[in-house]
Amino acid sequence: MTATPVLLPVNQFDHFYRGGDRIGELRGGPGGPQRPEEWIGSTTTRFGQQTQGLSALPGDGYLRDAVIADPAAWLGPAHVARYGSDVEVLVKFLDLGQRLPVHLHPNREFARRHLGLAHGKTEAWYVVDAPPGARVGVGFAEAMPLADVAAMVAAHDSAGLLASLRTREVRPGDAMLVPAGLPHTVQEGVFVLELQEPTDLSILLEWQDFAVDGDRDGHLDLGFDTALQAVDTSAVSDADLDRLVVRREEIDKAGLTSALPRAADAYFRAQHLDTSAGPVPVDAGFAVIVVLDGAGSITSGHGVHPVAKGDVLLMPYAAGDWTADGALVAVACRPPAPDAPEAAR
Repeated sequence: MTATPVLLPVNQFDHFYRGGDRIGELRGGPGGPQRPEEWIGSTTTRFGQQTQGLSALPGDGYLRDAVIADPAAWLGPAHVARYGSDVEVLVKFLDLGQRLPVHLHPNREFARRHLGLAHGKTEAWYVVDAPPGARVGVGFAEAMPLADVAAMVAAHDSAGLLASLRTREVRPGDAMLVPAGLPHTVQEGVFVLELQEPTDLSILLEWQDFAVDGDRDGHLDLGFDTALQAVDTSAVSDADLDRLVVRREEIDKAGLTSALPRAADAYFRAQHLDTSAGPVPVDAGFAVIVVLDGAGSITSGHGVHPVAKGDVLLMPYAAGDWTADGALVAVACRPPAPDAPEAAR
């Protein structure tokens, strides 16, 4: 389990909502019908599980254990000095065969106080595919008294919760930051590459037509009285969403482009790579490189690594600076930089 670049095998498993065939087609995995997520470069386990969710390295062993054994080689001395041996980011594919339930993720303050964890779950989506006019809902359109939220959850008022959200159209190539605490949903048919804090913490506000008992499993074993304290009940305006979105016109360019708003830097980074104008050099550091189109090569201190659409190359710090070349489009998913600003909460 030495820190060398490796192509990662697919890591799909069953969930309570439908989807996953586009992951199977792209990644050569099992596909759906109940495997709508792939956890990629994961050192994180599913909530309440011992090993499910962890990424296996080719041959034997988990990435989590390899990083713990040699964090400086995988993550770099500056990362270890700032963050310890935590990779700080979890990458996923989400291929939605049905809409996501209205749910939210707690912030770091809530996670520390109630769960004893260092991370909440701020996340971001890079849209790989979406039907025309596809929409996401993020945050309440009007300020919502917590008592009203609790009443809708208790009444299983899915229609009311869906109607309460501020919505925004998303297109393939767009990206969006979703701060912890904001209730959200994503329309059926949307396929995203997701970056998030490395936890599996979700609080369900409704679960109509899903294969899950939200009354029992929707509150992180805290009970809804406590779990709903994690909800951001403030109003989210169209201008607020504008600040969370990066449009594809700003991302889809030759070379190396940041795919997320500046506010994401405290949590993780997504670097869009397009080699159409020539080789693209990238600084050393842990990266989960997801090839979305084309084919080419990635050259590091450990040699030349041929890649093509659907491949995921795990790049450790020890491989040094690297260069993408050929005719490929990829997203390098990375932890926050060692000198990143402190996360807000």
